[in-house]
Amino acid sequence: MAQKRKNRFWLFTRNILLFLTAISFVWFLTHQLMTLNEKNKYSPIGELVEVDGKNMHVYTKGKGENTIVLLSGLGTAAPVLDFEPLINELAKQNNVVSIESFGYGWSDSTNKERTVKNIVEEIRSALKKAGIEGPYILMPHSISGIYSLYYANKYPDEIQSVVGIDFTLPQALDYFNESAPTMPNYMKYLAPTGIGRLVTMVNPDDFLPIAEKGTYTEENLKMTKAISAWKGYNENIVEEANQIGNNVQKTKNMTFPPTIPVLVFTTKEESQGRKSLETFYKEQLHDHHSSKVITLEGHHYLHWTRAKDMAKQFEEWKENIDKNN
Repeated sequence: MAQKRKNRFWLFTRNILLFLTAISFVWFLTHQLMTLNEKNKYSPIGELVEVDGKNMHVYTKGKGENTIVLLSGLGTAAPVLDFEPLINELAKQNNVVSIESFGYGWSDSTNKERTVKNIVEEIRSALKKAGIEGPYILMPHSISGIYSLYYANKYPDEIQSVVGIDFTLPQALDYFNESAPTMPNYMKYLAPTGIGRLVTMVNPDDFLPIAEKGTYTEENLKMTKAISAWKGYNENIVEEANQIGNNVQKTKNMTFPPTIPVLVFTTKEESQGRKSLETFYKEQLHDHHSSKVITLEGHHYLHWTRAKDMAKQFEEWKENIDKNN
């Protein structure tokens, strides 16, 4: 009797495992078919340029004397779409460029390490291949602050100024006594296996901008959700997260050259004692006579809700610099 019960238990367990395996396989195929269909439906809205044998997506809008290059934060699945409100405002008076690094948006993935050097060289190559001439106004969000710092130090003649959107600088870890964040390697399987798509279906709002209705078009939100299912936390993004510590070490002794003005938009927040993001940025930029820190109410993704304010204050800041030079 005991043997029969044991056999029944293992038979039941085996059937459950076979059922779950079959369901997983069917979902994997469904995810692949849905991805193929979406990629045919939502073609790149910008230009694909070849960098290191891979395609990189570059989107441009507007005309003007200034060329602004927008660089996204870590894990922003569809940067061009995410920056849409800010692009529309800035493009009224400037030539605006949004570059999607490898692993993001409509760009391919790459086997190259996500070191600050590689990422900056890829951005620079994409600009050259797209025929976009400098000097550039770099506008980095979040982690791209480290890449902009490296770019400004290695190629200062190509950078006109830097406008940070709550951007990361390497000295922040020591200033706030924090350690570099990391991401579990297993997360890189979320996108290819279709698990990421399941998450976007269960909690779609977690992958969409937090903004008033009408800020983003319905088409934009549909594409953002689809690209999040293809690209969310893929191997390039996971490695980029795990390279933060190394990239901080490579840039921690760098500061922006005094000849390059820096404007920083950051969120209003309560101070940690005497320390806040505002005090941190001001400390980093104390020897930049043309630099400025502006605090705004809003999310870390300030461009979701404050695009008009940011564009207006940028134009005023730039005009003031031009008058004084």
